[in-house]
Amino acid sequence: MKLDTSGFETSMPTIGFGSSNDMLDGFSTVPSFDLPRTTDFDGFQKEAVQMVKPAKGTTTLAFIFKEGVMVAADSRASMGGYISSQSVKKIIEINPYMLGTMAGGAADCQFWHRNLGIKCRLHELANKRRISVSGASKLLANMLYSYRGMGLSVGTMIAGWDETGPGLYYVDNEGGRLKGDRLSVGSGSPYAYGVLDSGYKFDMTVEEASELARRSIYHATFRDGASGGVASVYHVGPNGWKKLSGDDVGELHYHYYPVPPAIAEQVMEEAAAE
Repeated sequence: MKLDTSGFETSMPTIGFGSSNDMLDGFSTVPSFDLPRTTDFDGFQKEAVQMVKPAKGTTTLAFIFKEGVMVAADSRASMGGYISSQSVKKIIEINPYMLGTMAGGAADCQFWHRNLGIKCRLHELANKRRISVSGASKLLANMLYSYRGMGLSVGTMIAGWDETGPGLYYVDNEGGRLKGDRLSVGSGSPYAYGVLDSGYKFDMTVEEASELARRSIYHATFRDGASGGVASVYHVGPNGWKKLSGDDVGELHYHYYPVPPAIAEQVMEEAAAE
């Protein structure tokens, strides 16, 4: 008995539109492409991801002090030398007691922070208690670890207050997780660290800590071309988070470095006083 295998043929059947079959040219053959000839496919994949990864830059920071956690960030989104936005919200509210910062790809960071917010809410409903900062950061690290090597671009800080007090963790797109008391992420972080380390004290007041965070972000935007816009400062305490300020860094420049009056104006003022 001979089996009929005509139904397994790869070529498309001929459809009669008169005597011409030109409409089906190019569809009768199966498309194909050559696989990369390499012995290290994982390395090839990472190089390909790096080749198409866009240039990016930002400045975010957070630190723990006696009154809680201070979180600050700029608001500039850039693609290489092109500034695409000056009003990006880089501090995302995960729940009333927890904040996340964005550094890396804007779409990746926003998606995974909102996803984390959903999971934290589900945990709260299931367990009748808020998730800890450590637990939330571990959730995010586990999710990102599942997608390592697939081109995600995430460098975030999870800051908040739980039953044990203030907490601060860094999480990246490779699933890395680091606990700290002073952290800064982004292309402007070396400049922010310089100001932050020189002025940091654990027993600061909220006003002193917010001014240190604002000054650190400003100096980073002054030196780093990929950072700028508005310096936003948040405080997370036992009663939850609160936004303290959002100042344009262009105006902050004249606040920290006031312009002295010109010589001609000084002469005119002295003459008027006499």
